[in-house]
Amino acid sequence: MSKFIYNVHARGMMVAVIVFMLSCFLPSILQAQVTYERQDSLTVCRLLQKSHCQTDVLTLARHFLGVPYVAHTLEVNGEEQLVVNTRQLDCTTLVETVSALKLCAEQGKRSWNDYLEALRQLRYRGGKLEGYASRLHYFTDWIRDKVHMRLVDDIQQPNPPFTAVQQVGVSYMSKHPDAYKALKAHPELVPVIARQEQSLTGLKVRYIPKSAVKNTALMRQTVKDGDILAITCTKAGLDIAHLGFAVWRADGLHLLNASQLRHKVVEEPMTLRRYLSKHPTFTGIRVVRLK
Repeated sequence: MSKFIYNVHARGMMVAVIVFMLSCFLPSILQAQVTYERQDSLTVCRLLQKSHCQTDVLTLARHFLGVPYVAHTLEVNGEEQLVVNTRQLDCTTLVETVSALKLCAEQGKRSWNDYLEALRQLRYRGGKLEGYASRLHYFTDWIRDKVHMRLVDDIQQPNPPFTAVQQVGVSYMSKHPDAYKALKAHPELVPVIARQEQSLTGLKVRYIPKSAVKNTALMRQTVKDGDILAITCTKAGLDIAHLGFAVWRADGLHLLNASQLRHKVVEEPMTLRRYLSKHPTFTGIRVVRLK
């Protein structure tokens, strides 16, 4: 009898594994709009399989430490597709990749198609992939849209430490279309992007000025491990200069990020306070928390 029970259990486990693998690789309507390599789907499915016991943001993000920093990885197709690239990351795609894994983990979703759906929900306005202009290019737009979709909270309290106000003024893309492959190829999109910029310009949001980014009890109560930190800046036409995840250590707040300076995903050794002080155009941080 015990042998029979063992065999049934073994067959059940085998069926579960087969079902899981099929769910990762079965074709779907969505996948017709997806660009990825086999290694990307294997990485995602492996992490999703572990996600029943690894649901916190930093645990998921640390799987990508050492991955090379590469910019413009989403600009690889003639027409907009959902690009999945876990082999090369920039600051935005790291945040989106980890956030999509987090959303799947929280909802108990384990398949490749589940991940694609979560990533699409995060990357595009209203979660709908409808061409290049539907991608959320400015992070203020990303925050606003994801708050509306109830996927994140935009933390702007308490005051202090949220003592500063940013008046958003974005225009960089429409003023520099030659810097963007899609806009250079499709100049008819420039007015569409300009209208999106106009809808953001003038918004006022609270942030923590870099002078207040200290190792204090108030800051530790306000900013949590795994929060998305968006660095505000004074660069003309831009709202946010860089993104990463909050990591508290004994000496203060640090940033887990895809670092252009270090050419890979790292937990920045210097404190965020020092990091901000080294960049004159950086003014402080916005704080976004995944629901």
